[in-house]
Amino acid sequence: MTIRVLIVDDQAMVRAGFAALLAAQSDIDVVGQAEDGRQGVELGRSTHPDVVLMDVRMPEMDGLEAARQLLDPPPGVTHRPKVLMLTTFDVDDYVYEALRAGASGFLLKDAPPADLISAVRIVAAGEALLAPSVTRRLIADFAKQRPAQRRDPALKLNGLTPREAEVLELIARGLSNQEIAAHLVLAEQTVKTHIGRVLSKLDLRDRAQLVIFAYEAGVVVPGDQ
Repeated sequence: MTIRVLIVDDQAMVRAGFAALLAAQSDIDVVGQAEDGRQGVELGRSTHPDVVLMDVRMPEMDGLEAARQLLDPPPGVTHRPKVLMLTTFDVDDYVYEALRAGASGFLLKDAPPADLISAVRIVAAGEALLAPSVTRRLIADFAKQRPAQRRDPALKLNGLTPREAEVLELIARGLSNQEIAAHLVLAEQTVKTHIGRVLSKLDLRDRAQLVIFAYEAGVVVPGDQ
């Protein structure tokens, strides 16, 4: 299946470079390019991409607001793409807020080309891009800096089974499904089933939001191994 990608960045050279790289892949089709968030939202609504590569800082409308509008569309708009944030900073307040809004992850603009291609495929497959240690550090840092924003998790956490709580904790520690399966001596498909149930019970969209919830709820402590 071909992955439809929309690139949103205010730098023409960046857009062109990403477009050329991705279009050269047999399983990726670049369906549009936008120079700011407002245009990105408009193209997202008309081209129905599977994945939107969204720059964080742009004129007219920044990437955070554009991501919010794409991920929480108005009534009558049913298409919701996956959003992968692009940034030149490894710790950026906008990135954290974008993850909370439902973005599937973020990637540094100076990442190797192979990482960009892999990131698009990972996000398109429904996984959150949380493997790089810098992402876990970003989430942990911002969760630590925002104690006043922590929600009361008691009722939601009480709805999880002991096994589901274990899976949530291991996700927050950055383990992959395969690593969780090995740690808990479970089949990988069983881990995926548990993750689906946790997402449903906590009313969260994806793995990225699970990690943020776990930090904010105190399931894991920033800096704890």
